[in-house]
Amino acid sequence: MKKTFYAILLLLQAETIIAQNHLTPFEKSQGQKTATYDECTSYYKLIDKQFSNIILKTYKSTDAGLPLSLVLFCADRTFDPVLWHKNGKVVLLINNGIHAGEPDGIDASMMLIRDLASGKIKAPKNVAIAVIPLYNIGGALNRNSYSRVNQQGPESYGFRGNGQNLDLNRDFTKNDSRNARAFAEIFHYLDPDIFMDNHVSDGADYQHVMTLLSTQHNKLGQPLDDFLHQTLEPALYKNMEQKNYALTPYVNFESGSPEKGWSSFYDAPRYSSGYAALFQIIGFMPETHMLKPFKERVLSTYALMQAMVEETSKKAAEIKRVKLKMIDQVIHQKEFELSWKPDTTYFEPIWFKGYESNYKTSSVTGLPKLYYDRQKPFNKQVKYFNRYQPEKTVTIPQFYVIPQGWWTVIDILRLNQVKFTRIKKDTTLQVEGYKVERYKSLSQPYEKHHKNYEVEVSRSVQPIFFRQGDYLIECNQRANRYLAEMLEPTGDDSFFAWNFFDAILQQKEGYSDYRWEDVAAEYLRKDTALQRQFDEKKKNDNIFSASSPAQLNYIYKHSPYYEPAHMRYPVYRWNPK
Repeated sequence: MKKTFYAILLLLQAETIIAQNHLTPFEKSQGQKTATYDECTSYYKLIDKQFSNIILKTYKSTDAGLPLSLVLFCADRTFDPVLWHKNGKVVLLINNGIHAGEPDGIDASMMLIRDLASGKIKAPKNVAIAVIPLYNIGGALNRNSYSRVNQQGPESYGFRGNGQNLDLNRDFTKNDSRNARAFAEIFHYLDPDIFMDNHVSDGADYQHVMTLLSTQHNKLGQPLDDFLHQTLEPALYKNMEQKNYALTPYVNFESGSPEKGWSSFYDAPRYSSGYAALFQIIGFMPETHMLKPFKERVLSTYALMQAMVEETSKKAAEIKRVKLKMIDQVIHQKEFELSWKPDTTYFEPIWFKGYESNYKTSSVTGLPKLYYDRQKPFNKQVKYFNRYQPEKTVTIPQFYVIPQGWWTVIDILRLNQVKFTRIKKDTTLQVEGYKVERYKSLSQPYEKHHKNYEVEVSRSVQPIFFRQGDYLIECNQRANRYLAEMLEPTGDDSFFAWNFFDAILQQKEGYSDYRWEDVAAEYLRKDTALQRQFDEKKKNDNIFSASSPAQLNYIYKHSPYYEPAHMRYPVYRWNPK
């Protein structure tokens, strides 16, 4: 009897120890602290050993010199994404700590995966979950208590910039960071159906703890557009209401009256949800409210991820169906949008729980300052402008052709599983080419680049010589939208916009005026048509006629001595007959 008593006592003590070991730093601190990088990594290693329905994988090194981790959870203990898709499972990818000072998802995911693995939450058999525990490792190691001045808790946290001081939520297409390159490998390995990237907001004050930024639904195309906007989003909102966390769309304003409404956020491809949309994947960017207590923010993030698991499980068959239909459509699609603008003629009324705003005298400046009066809450309908119209569209060619010298671009295309072939022998092709006529560049650096914008190009069909080994990209693949957005020079986040092709903007050869004067005169004598154009321009343009350098340059640029590669965009469009 005594032996039985002691055996039971030891078993209870062992269970207590295991339970304590499974508490996260967030829970141990009663919601005051977020896990450090080492604590987060150690925790997943612990539960990986404890539970057979999760595994912990590591990927390529990040800018911090440490590898990116990936946690896979599946109720039936299969850990092969190919099998997941084959068996009709919805694959949910959750990313945390992209801005390491916004740690809510880090702690919420640790608890969610533990609760699913232990059976505290019943895990649906038709959903597989992948979690990147902490994406911005360099930012997480740069821990402080001051950089998120607008944010209430935790006691300390990471920094927004990564190991290169890059904002990783601007790096999904340009891939300047090792983090982004490791992410792309994970993203295409999993081919998720749903992607969640957990954040904390900045901006206005209001009552909601959780706001939700969804992929701009118009960009997804039908049937994903309708499924996201009319089926999945309403279900999530209803589910969160039942969990006592009333959702609102991401609050896209900081000052002013919400009665005027606001537009949904334009998630260009540089952002995580915009990047996901390039591959027919629904993206969400939850944004908890910065001024709510850390504990409440983490619990709301947990609730939203739980709601996502529940609702995607209910709609698993439809999610798989509409995604496959959209992929097939994109493979055959020829016209794509390159930029968008809000449709100011259309809005949807939504209920918004805010605070009245007003102005009072600042104790710092003595001037008027905005404040939100928490003693005057309201719950009213406001206008939500949630529809975008395309500003620019492009018809893609049968093939894009890229000379092999632009290997940095080829490497990123390969990373994103773009299919291509190599030209087998030197050849001349009749291709359509672009010439960059005008563009502007940012005067200040933005994420390590002086981004190009307001790009204008002209087109012409011309014979171009290509060498053996140059790249042919046939536009009959799932990556068609990605190819259009990245390879068309006028795209908002194209490779040209991000300076990958800036070398063509610099003229490499030139002339000495005194030498060119004689050569130009001889050339004009031979080219009578150019002589007439030159004389006409001098006659009608007083500034031109008074400038010797301008006249010499005009003749040079209209002569065969001028290098053809200057301003010629080095990605060509080929439509063989």
